[in-house]
Amino acid sequence: MNLRQSYLGMIKAFSGGWDAMCGALGYSRDALENRIYEKKGQSLWVETALQMQSLSGTTLFAEAVATASGGVFVMLPASSEIDNEALLSKFNKLHSQIGLLSRRFNEATEDGEIDKRERADLAAIGDEIHRHTQELLALTFRIYCRGEEEKVAA
Repeated sequence: MNLRQSYLGMIKAFSGGWDAMCGALGYSRDALENRIYEKKGQSLWVETALQMQSLSGTTLFAEAVATASGGVFVMLPASSEIDNEALLSKFNKLHSQIGLLSRRFNEATEDGEIDKRERADLAAIGDEIHRHTQELLALTFRIYCRGEEEKVAA
């Protein structure tokens, strides 16, 4: 997902769509379109994109920035919602995803070549594994590294 797709997705996710988002931001429709489509030398400010993300209740902008930076966005639950049982559940989910990646890898390489669809599938599974691994580590550190909450959040 690129930045423009994230903007459009946030508008779609916001109740009332374009007109409601324009009203919430204090823009006319033309003004918002000019910024999103970069017309007349205009562009959308980061602060406005973050406000759109908040209004839409999504993480689409964060995901697009992470993708553009060569990474993935990991949404962390509040540490008060996580205990040892929840961490174990996350480990089990990670094991399941690794098994899925292994199975799909075997299927994709069976004919000696990975096509475009298979590559996208493997990459998506890999991104999910990465996301879950980082979430699991961050939550583990949040729970078990006393006095280091500030370092983990940074």
